[in-house]
Amino acid sequence: MLNLTPRYTSTRTDELPAALQPLAAQSPTLARLYAGRGITNPEQLEISLSGLLPAEQLHGVTKAVDLLDAAIDKGQRILIVGDFDCDGATSTALMMRVLTKMGAVVDFLVPDRFKYGYGLTPEIVELGIETYQPDMIVTVDNGISSHEGVARAQADGITVIITDHHLTTKATPPAEAVVNPNQLDCHFASKALVGVGVAFYVLGRLAKRRRTAGKSTVQVSQYLDLVALGTIADVGVLDKNNRILVHHGLTAIRQGRCCMGILALLEQAGRDPKQLHAQDFGFVLGPRINAAGRMDNMRIGIECLLTEDWHTAQRLAQELEQLNRTRRQVEGEMRAQADKIVQTLAGTASSTDKRSIILYQDDWHQGVIGIVAGRLKETHYLPSIVFAPADKACTGDDDAIKGSARSIAGVHIRDAIELVAERYPDLISHFGGHAMAAGLTIKRRHFDGFVAAFNEVMAEIDDEVFAEQKLTDGPLQASDFSLWFAEHLADASIWGHGFAPPIFDGVFEVLSFKVLKDKHLKLSLRYPDVQYPIDAIYFNFDSAAWDYRAQQVHVLFELDINEWNGKQSLQLMIKDLAVVAAA
Repeated sequence: MLNLTPRYTSTRTDELPAALQPLAAQSPTLARLYAGRGITNPEQLEISLSGLLPAEQLHGVTKAVDLLDAAIDKGQRILIVGDFDCDGATSTALMMRVLTKMGAVVDFLVPDRFKYGYGLTPEIVELGIETYQPDMIVTVDNGISSHEGVARAQADGITVIITDHHLTTKATPPAEAVVNPNQLDCHFASKALVGVGVAFYVLGRLAKRRRTAGKSTVQVSQYLDLVALGTIADVGVLDKNNRILVHHGLTAIRQGRCCMGILALLEQAGRDPKQLHAQDFGFVLGPRINAAGRMDNMRIGIECLLTEDWHTAQRLAQELEQLNRTRRQVEGEMRAQADKIVQTLAGTASSTDKRSIILYQDDWHQGVIGIVAGRLKETHYLPSIVFAPADKACTGDDDAIKGSARSIAGVHIRDAIELVAERYPDLISHFGGHAMAAGLTIKRRHFDGFVAAFNEVMAEIDDEVFAEQKLTDGPLQASDFSLWFAEHLADASIWGHGFAPPIFDGVFEVLSFKVLKDKHLKLSLRYPDVQYPIDAIYFNFDSAAWDYRAQQVHVLFELDINEWNGKQSLQLMIKDLAVVAAA
């Protein structure tokens, strides 16, 4: 049998929170799912926009709105400085769309990750001055650590507004306004807003101010398609506030009320907007927009989200599709090399009790290291950091290498890197990030020293953190094995990071099986009291865990709907499997 941890331990419906009892009468499974995710009252599942937290709670928002309002009225030149990922692209597009409609003189600049690195650096400020001569700079999805960049802008008399969501333990830069739910003195009740969520709040407040004053304004909620995309693509925690934002953005796209670029990207991916789910932001749209920042320049991604012309949107979406294919190819090669190195390291004495995977190669591509780190983390369930040269032409000992880190539950990766920086001040040039993902720059000659220092920090963490816990929402009732329930479940909430997609387990009888393309296992299963066979698929299955004589299997699975030749059928997506009985 599989070793699984129940997300909700009670097996009796009468032990559910009282407010969930009426729901349990209709669907015990759904009530149990909600209880397992900390829902004690149906109000927590509210999806009305009126349920959003008030903007006034955001420290610095009033000051930011005052400055933006005055800048629009005076016709000052505003420059948006974004970031080169999907959250940065959606934040920039949102600012551009809304401020333009309000009558602002506004342009945007996104640092080329290969030339300028991340954030409001003095170099990017100088490029901005040279190109646009701004009176005001507004950062989106960056800036909370950019003391030098703020000073450089202010030296030229430029007003700076920082909007960001990244964590910091340092003093806030002395910009004219800083809006970040994670800054030290902000009491906003949700710390889970991503960059585009912060931008949405600032613009919503600005729109309200201008509406009250009878000035040119716009309904900012019509751009929730961008907010939803950025929130899921940046793996924002889906607390109630973020679920509301994503729900309304998703609904808008399903109804075709979204920017041309999103529709063109979905067309490239062969996806029907009406059938879109929240997870598709992360797996379908996000990677295509991110490919611009990874392989070339994020400008293509932002222009795709800004254009009002269908043919331009299609052309840019096609370019992004091509960049994404190139990204996949580069990533595939790097992953194969990384797997080989990990295998080689596994054979060495130093690999015992390994608590991290940290790799570097002179020829690796900086734009793809985050994805490779994420894959390594998933495969080996260890915090993983992958480095590449900051400039492929410079791989000497004193040259910079950039790392992208991905973490497991229980290891706050940004804080771990900060601990290394405090203990060994000479090792890390700069760093930043979140609990689950971070970025850093070190000198190439410090690589081995960093590995040793990071593993020293990991050695202080409890053993159980490194044992992967596989959670389950328990067994399904026979009546739940239906297309209706699978559809109902998919739309019952916005599922994702922090509000985990439903996953179930059960023991099934094996009716038949076949192996597809030597790597996927397709099964036909029977479940007690279900009158028909149930299809199941296990992609990239572990052949060592399979026995062709299997008669009974214990399966961890997600419910899915398979579409083939216009017909829908229920399908289990197997996440883990153990043979219980064999002939």
